[in-house]
Amino acid sequence: MRAVVFERFGEPAEVREVPDPEPAEHGVVVRVEATGLCRSDWHGWQGHDPDVTLPHVPGHELAGVVQAVGARVTGSRPGDRVTVPFVCACGSCGACAAGDQQVCERQTQPGFTHWGSFAQYVALDHADVNLVAVPDGLSFATAASLGCRFATAFRAVVQQGRVAAGEWVAVHGCGGVGLSAVMIAAASGARVVAVDVSPAALDLARKSGAAECVDAARTSDTAEAVRELTGGGAQLSLDALGSPATCAASVNGLRRRGRHVQVGLLPSPTGTTPVPMARAVALELELLGSHGMAAHTYPPMLELVRAGVLRPDLLVTSAITLDAAPAALAAMETAPGAGVTVIAPWS
Repeated sequence: MRAVVFERFGEPAEVREVPDPEPAEHGVVVRVEATGLCRSDWHGWQGHDPDVTLPHVPGHELAGVVQAVGARVTGSRPGDRVTVPFVCACGSCGACAAGDQQVCERQTQPGFTHWGSFAQYVALDHADVNLVAVPDGLSFATAASLGCRFATAFRAVVQQGRVAAGEWVAVHGCGGVGLSAVMIAAASGARVVAVDVSPAALDLARKSGAAECVDAARTSDTAEAVRELTGGGAQLSLDALGSPATCAASVNGLRRRGRHVQVGLLPSPTGTTPVPMARAVALELELLGSHGMAAHTYPPMLELVRAGVLRPDLLVTSAITLDAAPAALAAMETAPGAGVTVIAPWS
C-alpha cells in the first residue's frame, strides 16, 4: 500500500510503498476513505509524543470500510462503513469497565502507538469495543472529522464542560477542534466568544455560531477582552489550541466558579505548563482535561448530526491527496489553516 512515512522527527515525510497491515485477532483492517490532517499529527511528527517510534506513519482520525477481520471479532464484517475514536480502548481494564474508554489504561492510538491512517489501509485494535458505524447518509470526509476533533470537542463542551443554555463559553483557538466546540456550544444554547489570531478562522467561527470574536493578534490581553465581552467572564472556557498563552488566557477569562477545559496538547521542554493557580483558588475555578470520547457515547452526537442540529460537514474546508499530505503536515507549524483538511488516500 501507499503511505506517508517519516524516518526522523521534524524532517520531511514521503509517500512510498509499505507492506499492507494484517488484523490482530481482536482487530480489523480498514480501507481508509478519508483521514483528517490534525495538529496532533504535527506534534507526533515533531517528536512530542513518546509513543511514536521510527519509521512512522501518522494519522489518527479516519473513516473507511472494513477490509479484513480478526478471528475473535464478532461485531464487524468486511464492507462495513466505520469510524473510530482516536483512543482505541482495550475493553477490559478498570477504566473501560467504568465506561471511561477514552482514558483506557492499555489504550492504543493509530498514528501514535502504531502506524496510522495516512495510508490506504490501517489496522485498528479491539474492534468490538471501538468501531462506530457510519450512517449511510454521512460522507466519509465528515465521518473522519468526528473521530478526533469533533468528538473531542463534543465531550469537552457537553460531557466535561457541562455547558448550559444561556452561558458564556470562550473558545481559545479556532482550528478544527475549536470550530467544532464553537458549533456545539452554540447549538446547546450558549453564547460563544471565539478567540484566534486568524481572521479567516474567526470568520468561520462566526459562521459556526460565535456571538463575539476576539482577534488575539490585535488584542494585548485576550482574557480581559473576554471578561469585558461577557460582563465579568465566561462560565466555561476551552483552550482548543494548546499553548501556555492560550491556557493562561482561558483560565484568566473565567468568572467566579467557572470551568476551564484543556483540550489542546501542551508540550514543552520541561514537560510542564504554568497555570494561574492563584486565580483558580481565589475564584474556585474548575480545571478539567478532556481526552477524546468513548465509542459507546457517540450515539447522541450522531443523532444531532443526523438531525442537522450539528453540521460537521461545514467545517471541512479542504480535501487533498495523499501525495500532498507531507507538505501539508509540515506547513502546520506556521500556517495551520482554517477549518478541517481531509486526505483522501485513494485519490
